[in-house]
Amino acid sequence: MDTRRKVRAAAVQLSPVLGSRDGTVERVVAAIARAAKEGAELCVFPEAFVPCYPYFSFVLPPPAMGKEHMRLYDEAVTVPGPVTREVAAAARAHGVVVVLGVNERDHGTLYNAQLVFDKDGALALRRRKITPTYHERMIWGQGDGAGLRTVDTAVGRIGALACWEHYNPLARFALIAQHEQIHCSQFPGSLVGPIFAEQMEATIKHHALESGCFVVNATAFLTPEQVREIAPSEQLQGVLRGGCMTAIVTPEGAHACPPVTDGEGMAIATLDFALITKRKRMMDAAGHYARPDLLRLWMDAAERSITLGPGSPGAPSPDRAVMDHGTTDADHRAPVVRPEGG
Repeated sequence: MDTRRKVRAAAVQLSPVLGSRDGTVERVVAAIARAAKEGAELCVFPEAFVPCYPYFSFVLPPPAMGKEHMRLYDEAVTVPGPVTREVAAAARAHGVVVVLGVNERDHGTLYNAQLVFDKDGALALRRRKITPTYHERMIWGQGDGAGLRTVDTAVGRIGALACWEHYNPLARFALIAQHEQIHCSQFPGSLVGPIFAEQMEATIKHHALESGCFVVNATAFLTPEQVREIAPSEQLQGVLRGGCMTAIVTPEGAHACPPVTDGEGMAIATLDFALITKRKRMMDAAGHYARPDLLRLWMDAAERSITLGPGSPGAPSPDRAVMDHGTTDADHRAPVVRPEGG
C-alpha cells in the first residue's frame, strides 16, 4: 500500500429529479464536472439516487403504492445501458472515479445497486444491497455475496455498502478483511429526521475506526416542494425532512471537512493515506488485532442464479467460491477464495 498517496474526494448531496431517470442523470453528470473543477478524483452520490430513492414506500400503504412503484420500474436503470454509458463517459472525460446508487431493473425485479466506475469509465463493480430494509422489501429484491468485495481503482481500494447494511457486522467485516482503503457509503437522506443523521454519523465514524479506512458518505436532499409531492399529508411530510449527513470521515473517526446536513452541496477533502497506517499501527482488525484461531468469517461469494446445472448462464461453478478469513494471499493480504469445503 502506498502510504504517500493523497486523494481528493467529494461526497455529493443533491436533489433528484423525482420520477425522471434522465433528469437525475443530467444532475449527476453536472455534479461530476463541478467536483472535478474542485480537484476531486473520487465522487460519491447517494443511495438509489437514479431515478430517486423510493420515498413513497415509506409514507404510502402497500395498496396505494402501485402507481409509483410502476413508475419506478419505468425509470429504473439497466446495467449495462444508456445510464451506465453516460456516467462512464463523464467519469472518463473528467478522470474521476464515480460511485453511484441506482434502482437497477433486471427483467421483472428491481434492486438497490451500487455502481463503481473507474476514472477510465470502466465499470469496476456492480453490487446489490443484500437485504432491503423494512419498507424497502416491497420494492427491491435481495443481492448476493458476489458484491461483498473490494475493487482496486485509480484512487485506491474501494469497498461499498448501502444504508443499514452497515448494521450487518459480518458484511462490514467482509470488506474490512479485504483491506479497503476508501469505504463509499450511501444513505437516502431526507428521512426520519435529525435522529437518522445522528445515527448515521455514529455508524460511519465507527466503521472508519474499525476498518482503519476513510469513509465517504453521501445522502440526498428533498426540497420542500418534493416533500409535499411525495407525502399526502402534513403529518407524513414530517418524516421526509432531516436525516442528511454527507460527510468524509478519516481512519481516526474525525470529520475531514464540515459535513453537509441541509440543502445541496459537497463535502470535499483530501484523503492522506498515511492516516491509514497510523490507525492500523494501533488496531488492525484484519491483521494483528484479529484472532483467526478463535473467530473467522465464512462467506459465499458466488453470484446466485435461478438457473442451475453446469454451463447454465450465471450458475455457480461446481467448485462454489467461498471466502474464509484467516488465510491470506501474499499480494493483497485478502481472504483466499477457494472451493467450499477445501
